[in-house]
Amino acid sequence: MRPGCMRWIDRNFGRPLCFLFTMYERSKGFFTRSAGGPSRDGKISSVLFIKLIEQGSSVFASQAFEKAAAMAGRENLFCVVFRESRPILDILDVFPPGNIIEIDPSTPLSFLMSSLKAIRAARKARVDAAVDMEFFARVSAILAYLSGAGKRAGLHTFKSEGPYRGDLFTHRIVYNPYMHISRFFSMLVEALGHEPPGDGSPMRFDLPEDGFQAPSFAPGEDEKASLLAKIEKINGAPLSSPVFIFNPKTADLLPARKWPAENYAALGQMIMKRHPGAAVIVTGPPSEIKDNLDIASSIGPGAFSLTGKTTLRELLTLFCLADVLVASDCGPAIFSAMTPLRSVVLFGPESPSLYGIPGPGARVIYSRKICSPCVNVYNHRQTACGNAVCMTDIRPRLVFEAVEGIIDGE
Repeated sequence: MRPGCMRWIDRNFGRPLCFLFTMYERSKGFFTRSAGGPSRDGKISSVLFIKLIEQGSSVFASQAFEKAAAMAGRENLFCVVFRESRPILDILDVFPPGNIIEIDPSTPLSFLMSSLKAIRAARKARVDAAVDMEFFARVSAILAYLSGAGKRAGLHTFKSEGPYRGDLFTHRIVYNPYMHISRFFSMLVEALGHEPPGDGSPMRFDLPEDGFQAPSFAPGEDEKASLLAKIEKINGAPLSSPVFIFNPKTADLLPARKWPAENYAALGQMIMKRHPGAAVIVTGPPSEIKDNLDIASSIGPGAFSLTGKTTLRELLTLFCLADVLVASDCGPAIFSAMTPLRSVVLFGPESPSLYGIPGPGARVIYSRKICSPCVNVYNHRQTACGNAVCMTDIRPRLVFEAVEGIIDGE
């Protein structure tokens, strides 16, 4: 399904379902218990995460996953995820493979049927707690509620004008737009260890410690050799050095954060002029094959495309062999934090304060405009901007200087 269709379903079906479940929960609470308290008490022995989309943010959630593993044991962690977002969970290796529950969003019917199967699997697992890691999506709140978990942590609008998704959580968190996303995820798990107020107000406790460190990825020598052989077959020559990777995201689901293709081409030409014999590799998903081939062709000899030709694990292996990545704010930029690869990450419609890559390996270029950042959790990361000058104003020369600073060891 296209993102617009998903949003339409979430809004037109999710909103009334959230209302109905809220009315049911309140009526049940009126007769059986005080509103605001969890339906089960006691030690948490199993946790279900709802983390449907964005593989990159799953890396930021890894610390929260580990916190839950310390709480309930790794073998008692479960996760509901969209099928195309599963690969990073397999690489993170926090959840037992059989505990990852997939939803197929390819068509409305497959989405419905696989969601029902996911609910059945969660209830069969008899999870004690559910953590909704989506922001204000209704489907994730519904999945958490129907999982049967007695403790359910997630965002609640309270007095803000965020998207309505009912009152389906026992541990209700107010959204804090000033904390990095990794701390937000940890906060959701931290909430499970605290008693919720009985008056319907937000959870109150100290923020989890900052200091997120991405998990490390280290490919085997056989994986490196296999990838190098694959590159040689595609490129017709062994991989030369230094290696620069571009991830243009030309078919991005958030078009406003794209850096123009002609800028990547100009940057690549500058790099090849400064480093004759270097390799510039353009990467991306199959939907970007044509656009990325055009970029590689515009750069000239030494540039080639691996778009649509690598698995996620192969992409991370490539990161371990390369010198610099250039990308806009996206999943591959976050994945680079799992490897020794240095990166130059371009921000515009989103804020690096929330999604910046932790550690010294990334250089952020952020074009600050009066309208930036314009996407947030309250508008479902949609923008009315038809001309993202926050990205187009980032000149290739500025990015080239950042790249050269990395190469020069600055």
